Amino acid sequence: MKILLAEDTRDMNHVLTVALEHEGYDVDGAYDGEEALDFVKKSGYDAMILDIMMPKKDGIEVLKELREENIVTPVLLLTAKAEVDDRVAGLDAGADDYLTKPFAMKELLARVRAMTRRKKEYAAKKLRFGDFSLDDENFELACENSVRLSVKEFELLQALILNQNHEVSTQYLLEHVWEGAGDAGADTVWLYISYLRGKLSSVASHVQIEGERGGSFRLLEKAH
Repeated sequence: MKILLAEDTRDMNHVLTVALEHEGYDVDGAYDGEEALDFVKKSGYDAMILDIMMPKKDGIEVLKELREENIVTPVLLLTAKAEVDDRVAGLDAGADDYLTKPFAMKELLARVRAMTRRKKEYAAKKLRFGDFSLDDENFELACENSVRLSVKEFELLQALILNQNHEVSTQYLLEHVWEGAGDAGADTVWLYISYLRGKLSSVASHVQIEGERGGSFRLLEKAH
């Protein structure tokens, strides 16, 4: 599973990254709020850990922008402040959890596991469409080369493959991929469609995702 870690203290960022990778997570590390948002524009994540006190944009500013863009990825806020108002501000901005520094590493890992816990197991270990394969074991999309997907990217592409004989509506994807999450909408689906289009291009696949924002989508293999 893929995690974005935004923590401006480099030693802390390194320690947390090592611990998370040891647990099997794929981690992208950012050192300020703007860099964190740049990462989000390029890829989807299964969870995000944001330090509140960061340069350029603080964790709450980043969180507000994510929610305004209909990005509903679970977020854990890290704060050195113990004031109730700080916690309330984070939760009101859309945080799923918070952790006050200093904290035990095992507690942070437990919080992350709770946020990223998969709700279901997939029957098929490997799916194929056109010139690419989708591997459930490591969430890998492969064609001429390969790339890791986030859980939501995987579930979205899986839904398109399993329904390849007909168009899949935005509403269907909200109900089956986002499971009716109240804060997910058509823009959320469109954002992840954009992520997947970029990933298909990055592995040099000839498969394209047809469809427009708010409408229906289907996979189509273009002629070489």
